[in-house]
Order: sequence, then C-alpha cells, then structure tokens
Amino acid sequence: SGHFGVVKRCRERSTGTLYAAKFVKTQRCRGSRLGLERAQVEREVTILRQLDHPNIVRLHDLFSSRAEMVLIQELISGGELFDFIAEKEMLSEEEAIEFLGQLLRGVEYLHARRIAHFDLKPENIMLQEKNVPKPRIKIIDFGLAQHLENGVTFKSLCGTPQYIAPEVINYEPLSSATDMWSIGVITYILLSGLSPFQGETDAETLSNVVAGAYEFEEHCFSQTSEMAKDFIQQLLVKEPGDRMTATECLVHPWVKPLSRKQATKRSRSSINMKNFRKFNARRKWKVKSVLALRWGGGTQQRAPLCPQRRCESDQEEEGSHPAPLLRQRSSSCS
Repeated sequence: SGHFGVVKRCRERSTGTLYAAKFVKTQRCRGSRLGLERAQVEREVTILRQLDHPNIVRLHDLFSSRAEMVLIQELISGGELFDFIAEKEMLSEEEAIEFLGQLLRGVEYLHARRIAHFDLKPENIMLQEKNVPKPRIKIIDFGLAQHLENGVTFKSLCGTPQYIAPEVINYEPLSSATDMWSIGVITYILLSGLSPFQGETDAETLSNVVAGAYEFEEHCFSQTSEMAKDFIQQLLVKEPGDRMTATECLVHPWVKPLSRKQATKRSRSSINMKNFRKFNARRKWKVKSVLALRWGGGTQQRAPLCPQRRCESDQEEEGSHPAPLLRQRSSSCS
C-alpha cells in the first residue's frame, strides 16, 4: 500500500486465476493534491506493456475510471527478498549472487530497451514464491520508470535518499547508470547489513551520497571477499559513465568466476547475517522518505512547499460514489 494506492488480491472470473490489483487514485484536475497525475500512471502502464521478462512483474489488464486506475498484475506471493534472506541462518556470497544475478538480468533487459527503473531498492525486489527450491526475483513498481530517448535530457528529483545516485541530487541528466548506482548500494547492504551513505537525517544522507564517500568497515566486511568489494567499487562511482553496466556486472569475476580459485573464495565468503537482520528490522519500521516532486514535460520539477488548494471536483469526489471502472486492455496483453 502507498499514499495514493493499495494492492489487493483478485480472481479472474473466466479462468479462476489469481492476480494482484493495484488501485491508484488519480487527480481529477491539474494541481490537485488528491492522487497521482493520470499521465504518470499511464506512463507506467505503457512501459509495463512493453516488458516480458521472468524477473519483471507482468501487467495482465487495466481498468480505469475518472478518479482511479486499476492495474491487474501477476500475483507475487513470496514477499520481499530482504525479508526472505533475513530468515536464513546463513547465506554465502555464492547464494547471494544467485539472487543478484536475477536482478541484474532483469535490469539488463530494461536497459537494452532504453528503460530505466529509477527506484531500485529492497522494497521493490520481490520473490514470486518463497517455498520453492530456487525462488525467482521479481522487480516491481515502475511508477518512476522512464523510457530514455536519444537526444532528450531527462532530470529528476525523485527517489529514496539512501539509494539515489549523486546525479539525482545534483539535478543532472539521468541515464541507465543511475540504476547501477542503486544496485551498488543494495549489494553493499546485502553483504554487510550497513547502508553506505545513511546519515542521521535525510539531509545528511544526501550530503554523503553527493560526496561519494564510503568505506568497507572491517567489523562488517570481515567475511567479504575482495572480489565482492571490487564489484561494489565499480558501481559506487560518482561519474555515471565510469560505472559498470548490467551486462558488465554479469561477467564480473565475482558474479561469473574465471577460475576455480575465484569460485572457491566466493563460496567460502558469506554475508554478515547479524548486521543484515538488524538493518532489515530497522528498514521495516522506518517511515519511507521520498523526495517531493511534480511531474511535468520531459523533466521533473520540485513540488512547491506551500500547501496546494483542493479543486472543487476533488472535494466532490470524497463524498460521491466511485465511477464505474472501464476496461482498457491492450491487444498485445494476454
């Protein structure tokens, strides 16, 4: 559930198949504080309709009314990846890489289609099912995703402070490399249970990200292989063009060992489970901090800090009956 929506389990009458219905409230007039801009939700739908990959959530159907859009997506019942890992007694780097590899393959697929997710974080990395021999990763929530066009500069002030890249904070052009920074942060947390840039406040966290200063604290990385550290170091690079791509990550020696010696080192190294469980517990209770933003045109602008006045139609909506939902299904959807 989020500020403007909720997800419910639903069943398709004709087949009996279970799906997840994502109900999103949309603005009924420009400038309203109630709901998301309809164009933002429509962009998410347009992107989801282009995607067909085992590690990315699938859109099945779409219904909409004047004040609401309902995205019918495949049901993902395994919960968050980090919750699943926190329940384990121990996890080797080799086992962690099996999950990370799936994430990288999903991101590689996106980037090959010039689509950037721009909100990669633990909450958006799910498991399709939990109680199976090899759980499958699913990347969800494409609300901030963008189709990047050649010759068009895209800037944004969106995201969760500890996972966003320096170029987001500096309001500089974004690219697929912005996602790779987030994967670097996620990997750092996965191995150590520490967040590389987390400060006492969001402002301090953002300052740490811009500085790009982090270290591998010995008491948290004592069980971590040097290859794993090198993998992170090639992602947490301030200059976007110097970061590894998803494709390069998949052939990095830590992910794809070049020798038996490298494979052995990886299998003997493990993640810091004690710290990881502590981090995951704090994460679950922490109120999400999202930068205020307003969508518009080819870029995103800061939302005004002054309160916005509700428009008349929004006030009418609160006491009115919901409008009937109309099906908006693409012929390419099945």
